[in-house]
Amino acid sequence: MARRKGDAAREHAKCICRILLEARPAGLGFSRLLTACELPPSQARDGLAMLRDQIAEAGRPPLVYSRRDKWYLFTADPNELESYEIFWVRVKLVQARRFINSTIIPHTRLAPDDKRVRLINTHITAVESALDLIA
Repeated sequence: MARRKGDAAREHAKCICRILLEARPAGLGFSRLLTACELPPSQARDGLAMLRDQIAEAGRPPLVYSRRDKWYLFTADPNELESYEIFWVRVKLVQARRFINSTIIPHTRLAPDDKRVRLINTHITAVESALDLIA
């Protein structure tokens, strides 16, 4: 995570933002974005992460990945945003369930009297329930 906060990530974010603004309203796929910015995949991912942080701070329209079109784009379209949000909520729900089933439950069996383990179990189960309601 720390590498996404540096000057290099800021420069990559500027390049990606410029390229995506030029491609509006359609957006660009990841491979075309790499070509246009002349960045390797790892630097482009860092730049995308930094760009999302900068957009959030500035209150600009979100940068999303359209699963339908397979493009990155800036959008305020409620349908596009909802589709992107539901996709990520489902991803996080699967991750939470795997974490519960593979780590929390076995740990709870090993240390049933440990208050910290019970607290973690309670909190992660609440997260799972909230994500399940949204998805």
